[in-house]
Amino acid sequence: MADSAQPGDLTFAENPKYFALAEASAATAILVDTEFEFTRKVLIRVANARVAFAKVLPLFFPEPVFEAGIHPTVVTDPSASIDPTAHIGPHCHIGANVQIGARVVLEGGDSIGADCQLGEGTHLFPNVTIYPRTQIGSCVRIHAGCVIGSDGFGYVFDCGIHHKVPQIGNVEIQDNVEIGANVTIDRGALGSTIIGKGTKIDNLVQIAHNVVIGENCLVVAQAGIAGSTKLGSYVTLAGQVGLAGHLKIGNRVTIAAQSGVMHDVGDGEKWFGSPAQPDRKMKRQLIAAQQLPSLLRRVSELEKRISRLSEATTNEQADGNVERNST
Repeated sequence: MADSAQPGDLTFAENPKYFALAEASAATAILVDTEFEFTRKVLIRVANARVAFAKVLPLFFPEPVFEAGIHPTVVTDPSASIDPTAHIGPHCHIGANVQIGARVVLEGGDSIGADCQLGEGTHLFPNVTIYPRTQIGSCVRIHAGCVIGSDGFGYVFDCGIHHKVPQIGNVEIQDNVEIGANVTIDRGALGSTIIGKGTKIDNLVQIAHNVVIGENCLVVAQAGIAGSTKLGSYVTLAGQVGLAGHLKIGNRVTIAAQSGVMHDVGDGEKWFGSPAQPDRKMKRQLIAAQQLPSLLRRVSELEKRISRLSEATTNEQADGNVERNST
């Protein structure tokens, strides 16, 4: 951030507000994508300041390099195949028939179940558990504490007892997926739970059995997706979104934070609320709800006026009856 920059640092600015902060900072150079006026700072003009900053940052702060090799505390089944360029850190467990590709990194304490495949360049942070038959593509990053391929939540009720339905499917994670810390992804009951290419999943997300997530989706922290729901590509689920089971969510859909979705959502739509509805419809309802207090006051006043008018009419009728009876 510009306010913490030191002499010699590079920062970026994508609008006048951030440019003013960057200009006032100690940073030496600023990445910009707008025709800001020249200042005493070095301005580096690029097509997109934020994208350029993301690309240049690893040059200044490269990720640690893990040397190839297998730590002596690793327990490996003899049938496993491990590429000689892989790094297998301390206290990992690698099951039968596991295939680990080139430049894979298992940092430590990771457990890889039988018949799993990890594609080249995949990186597992500490204490990740991969259940049997999980298929993981290339350049996948799975952060600490994740559980991939655990039992789906499947039970059938009979004679007063919840009987477990065996979950015999698996999980398939395609290339360039990143999964945040403490995410759980259940394996399919019969087929596969699928995470599409390029999708990014934040911390503390729950993905149930037989969910299919398309390519390049964003699933933000504490979201939950119930079983057999299917998401298209470029879907964004904001924080704490909940999707009911067996839904179809179209391509390029956005679901706002804390929304609870109970119905299918078409391509390109934006929904929010609980229960969630299309954004324009929900906004009209929220505006109407904000007007309820004044509306209730008006209705109360009208009821009082009607009551007074009704009493006056009743009194007039009573007086008229008295006059007629007296004559």
